[in-house]
Amino acid sequence: MAAGSFEGQYVWSPAADDRALARACMDVRAGRYLSAHEVLREAREDFEVRAHRSLVLASVAADSDLAERWLAEEPGPDAALLWARVAMLRALRMADADAGDRRQGALARIAQSACERAAKLLPDDPTPWVAQLALTRLDRPQDPAPQGLLTAPAGPWYLFAHILRLDPWHREAHHRFLSFFFTRYGGSSSASWDVAAFLSQRAPADSPLRLLPLVALVEDYNPSALLADHTWEQPQWISAALSIYHQWFPRVADYRFTPVLDLAYLAHALFMAKHEFEAREVFTAMGPYASRMPWSAFGDPEEQLTKARRSCGLPVPHGG
Repeated sequence: MAAGSFEGQYVWSPAADDRALARACMDVRAGRYLSAHEVLREAREDFEVRAHRSLVLASVAADSDLAERWLAEEPGPDAALLWARVAMLRALRMADADAGDRRQGALARIAQSACERAAKLLPDDPTPWVAQLALTRLDRPQDPAPQGLLTAPAGPWYLFAHILRLDPWHREAHHRFLSFFFTRYGGSSSASWDVAAFLSQRAPADSPLRLLPLVALVEDYNPSALLADHTWEQPQWISAALSIYHQWFPRVADYRFTPVLDLAYLAHALFMAKHEFEAREVFTAMGPYASRMPWSAFGDPEEQLTKARRSCGLPVPHGG
């Protein structure tokens, strides 16, 4: 199904309209890794696509032994990358599920070793380093912050700087780095606001990284706070959302695949700011594809998405 069309139901698959990735996910569920190898190898020169595909494939493979089996049967940089991503997800899931589980440390060490192995096989690929960056919320490194941040929050700045030398505007790297400072992972609201502003302001005006403050805004959402849902109507947030709409949104037509999550954050911000006309255009560009964030921060994601689409005069699932 193409983005821009809506046939009555949401499609929650993170593969969205990357058809090759969707087929590879089906094969992974069936225990086959050949097509996973093909989509990762094809994206070796496109770091954004390689990061996205490896993460989606890992989310499918994490509950099976496929990654380990592929690495044992046909070792190579793509097998090593999928194993690093799977090991990363397992370590993070264990940490989120039970901070006191004794297996947590072992899974983190396995993941770190897997990331290092993948990085050695393709040194110019930032993806294994991004996986390592995701793991830093488990051991909380405290490198000093560079100048320019009001709160000067310590964190994995050295690793982040290494990734930026490989790819200065790597999307996932910026999001992983920002999440390190989220309150739920041991950071603080002031630090996450500071980092989001710092990273977005240094990004090009037409970059999706300009969305980072909107991500921090959703992360900091407190439904019990006075007038919480009116936060997005404040002038600075209306200006931020409209700037992204005018500067970045026109570029989406040139993307290889629909950037569903980034579009969802933009559509949500425009909807909350009562700019339904612009939100409608963003929703239309997404077509049927949906992501659980940012909607799940406000309740049931399907209900919240349906509410927003209906407000913008767009079709919703039958019975929604």
